[in-house]
Amino acid sequence: MALLMVGGGAMAANDDAAWRASRQMVLVVIPDWNADHGVLRAFERAQGQWRAVGDAQAVTIGRTGAAWGLGLNGPQADGPQKQEGDGRSAAGVYRVGQTFGYAASADTHMPYRALQASDYCMDVSGSPYYNRIVDARQVGEQAVAGSSEPMRRDLHLNGDQLYTVGFVIEHNAQGRAGAGSCIFAHVWRSPTDATAGCTAMPEAEMRRLLAWLKPEEQPVFVLLPQGEYEHLRNDWRLPSVELPR
Repeated sequence: MALLMVGGGAMAANDDAAWRASRQMVLVVIPDWNADHGVLRAFERAQGQWRAVGDAQAVTIGRTGAAWGLGLNGPQADGPQKQEGDGRSAAGVYRVGQTFGYAASADTHMPYRALQASDYCMDVSGSPYYNRIVDARQVGEQAVAGSSEPMRRDLHLNGDQLYTVGFVIEHNAQGRAGAGSCIFAHVWRSPTDATAGCTAMPEAEMRRLLAWLKPEEQPVFVLLPQGEYEHLRNDWRLPSVELPR
């Protein structure tokens, strides 16, 4: 079967041990838990030090903000917890997973999936394919019944371009029922349109990230509210960034 788990990292202690070998980071900092927007920055690590790559970029996130997801940093008790359908993006540290898009190929070193009309991400909690991208031609039409996430949005949703190009944020690797699914970075509709729980940006920025990311650098995606970022930065050995006061 052609399955793509929308997750893949094991749980770890609340420090940077699970991502200490990572040498690329996509970092999004949002004003607070309920903000639907933030700022994205990219970093490379050499000799233990993070160095900024490119310019900061405004992004949109979940329409109701963010909540702690299930990622590399392990469970966090202080703050909202990600649930299916809550409209929140997943806060924490996650592996950057497979890239995807409408075209047959993309300028990226990362594994790439050329999306088909039969590809769906299963957002139906309780499905054996929950939080996976599956091909209905292989798992059967009944297996994707009820999913609201056709990956070829341009074909199913009147030419929608959100998934023109993007990558999987590996939240909820174990597919825990009700914990949230189908968390991506993708193209935004506009600078003011929030998402259902993904992180969205201009197509040019997404393509820049895909061309830069390399699997051997073990890239991670980090999303945190500003207060949590300031609190955790030293313990998690995150990059130093200038934040508004």
